[in-house]
Amino acid sequence: MECRMDGRVALITGGSRGLGRAMAETFVRAGAKVAIVARRPEVLEEAVKEMTTATGGIIKGYPGDVGKAEDCQRVVDATVADLGPIDILINNAGTSVRGPFLQQTDEAWQADFDLKVFAHIRLCRLVIPSMQQRRWGRIINILNTGAKAPRAEGAPTQVSRATSMALTKVLANEFARDNILVNALLTGSIVTDQVANRYKREQPGISLEDYIANAGKGIPIGRMGTAQEYANLACFLASEAGSYVTGTAINLDGGACPVV
Repeated sequence: MECRMDGRVALITGGSRGLGRAMAETFVRAGAKVAIVARRPEVLEEAVKEMTTATGGIIKGYPGDVGKAEDCQRVVDATVADLGPIDILINNAGTSVRGPFLQQTDEAWQADFDLKVFAHIRLCRLVIPSMQQRRWGRIINILNTGAKAPRAEGAPTQVSRATSMALTKVLANEFARDNILVNALLTGSIVTDQVANRYKREQPGISLEDYIANAGKGIPIGRMGTAQEYANLACFLASEAGSYVTGTAINLDGGACPVV
């Protein structure tokens, strides 16, 4: 089975690094034209240059903070103007802010919901009408397994992720008749630049390879996942191959989440 996206336009937020970048490159190789959004223009520009050289495909970069309504509107308008109507939306931008509940301020809660809930709401509201007109659309909300199995000191991020999981089901049920399929991918332990950054902060006295291997020992499959494995599943869901999958929240975590 080959997952193709020839002629499709995909918008990926948080697309300059990590999972977003892996999905962007995979989508381009599958034939899509891809727009990526990130907050740091210099990192975004470098990512676009490297991916264009590697794939020979069409990739555009748009600086912006999707936690702001005006930036959501701007990047959607720019994508449509440059590449055409958006067929695929990947809501990937996000951070992991968590800690003791009593220490989380209103400002921390608001910032988390702006980035991980309102960004999803606003971007979906902007792209769905055009998808309805063409009777084809794919939306994937990138969450984490804490949305299903929240832990102590998991707020605010696990609360905002759970909210977006509910949004995923609402949208899937409401727009299925328009052939707009909406799913969520729930991230477990995946090797990205965030792991490398954590390794640098902790300075554990072992190699990065051993650090990653140790981190994967407690996962049922015995290792951490790769960004490419993640992108492969996203590519399936965003292509015609996943044409009967909607309203699902799929754990991509090597079996670690206690909730199916």
